[in-house]
Amino acid sequence: MNNFTYCVPTEIIFGRGAEKETAAAVKKHGGRRVLVVFGGGSAKKSGLLDTIEKQLDAADIRFEEFGGAQPNPTLSHAREGVKRAATFGADLILAVGGGSVIDTAKAIAHGAANLDTDIWDFWLGKKKVERTLPVGVVLTIAAAGSETSDSSVLTDETTGKKRGLNIALNRPAFAIMNPELTYTIPRAQLAAGIADIFMHTLDRYMTKEMGNHLTDRIAEALMKNVVRFGKKAMTNHRDYEAMSELMWCGSVSHTDFTGLGRTKDFSVHKLAHELSGKYGVTHGESLTVMWPAWAREVYLDAPERFAQYAENVWGATVGTVEEKARAGIRETEEFWRGLGLPLSFTEIGIGELDETAIAALADSCTDDGKKTVGVFRPIDRETALAIYRRANR
Repeated sequence: MNNFTYCVPTEIIFGRGAEKETAAAVKKHGGRRVLVVFGGGSAKKSGLLDTIEKQLDAADIRFEEFGGAQPNPTLSHAREGVKRAATFGADLILAVGGGSVIDTAKAIAHGAANLDTDIWDFWLGKKKVERTLPVGVVLTIAAAGSETSDSSVLTDETTGKKRGLNIALNRPAFAIMNPELTYTIPRAQLAAGIADIFMHTLDRYMTKEMGNHLTDRIAEALMKNVVRFGKKAMTNHRDYEAMSELMWCGSVSHTDFTGLGRTKDFSVHKLAHELSGKYGVTHGESLTVMWPAWAREVYLDAPERFAQYAENVWGATVGTVEEKARAGIRETEEFWRGLGLPLSFTEIGIGELDETAIAALADSCTDDGKKTVGVFRPIDRETALAIYRRANR
C-alpha cells in the first residue's frame, strides 16, 4: 500500500427530511449572506427552493438566487455567478441540485474569494487557489459525488475545452442528502448517474498496483452495490432503499476512499471529457462509451487486474486470466446496456466520426501530443487515437 494523506471535512446530514437542517448548517458554517445556485428550474417547480429560502429567511440569513447552471457547467455562467456573488457580498455559496450545480458553486466560491483572478486560470493551472468561500450543498441527484469530492469540472464553451480541477479547497463544507429528493429524476438522468458513480470507483480501481487488499474489497463492494441497487432504482425511482444506497455510494465513490493507497488513473474520464466538451454529451453516457474502448485497448497490460475485477464484481470465475478479463469487460457493457446507456459514438448520438474529427479529440485530450493522461497505461496521442477509433461505430 502506498503512502497517503486523507481528509474529507464535509459534514454529511443524511436521510428523510434532511433538507430541514439547511439553515442551521448554513449558520454553523458562517453563512449570513448566501448566493443560492441552482439549475434549470426543477428546484423551483418542486417547491424545494421555496422550502429552503423560507428557512433562510426565518433564520435571518439574507440570500440571493442564481439559477441556470448547465448540465456540463460552463465557464461563462460561472463567471457571471462570481459577479453576482461579489455584488451581493456573499459569504457562502449554497448549491441546490446535482454535480453540475455543485461544480458551478465551487467555481463561484473560488472566484468570489479571488476577484483579481479569472477563474479559468485556476482550471488551466496558471494560478493556484489559496482561499475560497465555503460551499454548502442540498443534493437532488445521486451521480457526480461532487458534494464530497475535491473535484470540479468546467467547460469553456467558446473552445469546447472541458477541464477538471482537483484541490482540497473544492470540498464542500456540508452536504444535505435526502434520498427522497431524487425520486423525480428522469430515467435517462438516473441511468447516467449510476454509470458515473460506478466509474468514479472503477477509474480508481484499475491499477497495476496489486496487494492493496482492504481498498480493493471496499471498491469491489461499492461497485457490486451500485449494480444491485442501480437495477432496483431503474425499476422503481421511489424505492427509498435503492435511492439511499445509490446516494451514499455516489458520495463515498468520489471521496477517494475507494482508491486509498494507490495511484488513480482517470484516463477514461479525460477521454470522455472531450466528448462532453466538443459535442455536449451527457457525462455519464460519455463514460459508458469510452470505458469499453479503453479497456479493450489496455487490458493486456495487466490482465490479472481485469480478471480480479471480473471475479470479485461480476462472479466470472471460469477460464484463463485473459478470458476472465474479457468477461469482465463484457459484463460491464451488459450492465450499462441494461440501463439503456450507449456504448458507441453512434449510440450516443454523434454518429461515426471521420478521421479528422477523431484526431481532433485525441489532440485535445493530449494537448497536441505534448502530454499523456492516466497512469494504468499513460495515454499518448497514438493510443488516444486507437481508443477513439474503437468507440467509433
